[in-house]
Amino acid sequence: MKKFLQLLTLSAMSLSASLSSAALEVGSEVASFAANDDTGEIWTVAEHLGKKNIVVYFYPAAMTGGCTAQACAYRDYSTNLDKADAIVVGVSGDSVKGLSLFKEAHNLNFPLLSDPNGSIAAIFGVPTRAGGSLEREVNGDMHTFFRNLTTSRWTFIIGKDGKIIYKNEEVNAREDTATVLAVLEKNK
Repeated sequence: MKKFLQLLTLSAMSLSASLSSAALEVGSEVASFAANDDTGEIWTVAEHLGKKNIVVYFYPAAMTGGCTAQACAYRDYSTNLDKADAIVVGVSGDSVKGLSLFKEAHNLNFPLLSDPNGSIAAIFGVPTRAGGSLEREVNGDMHTFFRNLTTSRWTFIIGKDGKIIYKNEEVNAREDTATVLAVLEKNK
């Protein structure tokens, strides 16, 4: 059984890697996608298109330094993002349980999507690699955070028309929110 699961995981990673070679570019229309969020509910991009600009940021792993700094900056600038007529959604290969703990530990105020097989990363063309796990303390208890795959740190903004208006493949985790806000201001 263990060999079967490893083979299945490798097949999914191969498929994800081959699909990710066709990265979305500015002006590309985004295909519809859905995933479980940090509460286990289904989050769909279709529910948000046409209402707000959608900042979709991919990050490697919950509860790590750069990913925490990036998520907390999005949390701290939520009022500015709202004024810029945008919502934020983070995407990683982390499990729903891990995302829930990450959100709780850092009081995050936006959805985090679990992309365990890399299907969302593949739609955007974001490279993925093998996953892993790490141990972190949350509210006095130790937890293991597991992810099937690790995504590269890329950020996109989907305009209200469903097309990419911004893409960054070389994201600085600590500066990402400020950069996104500047782009949103320029594209009003």
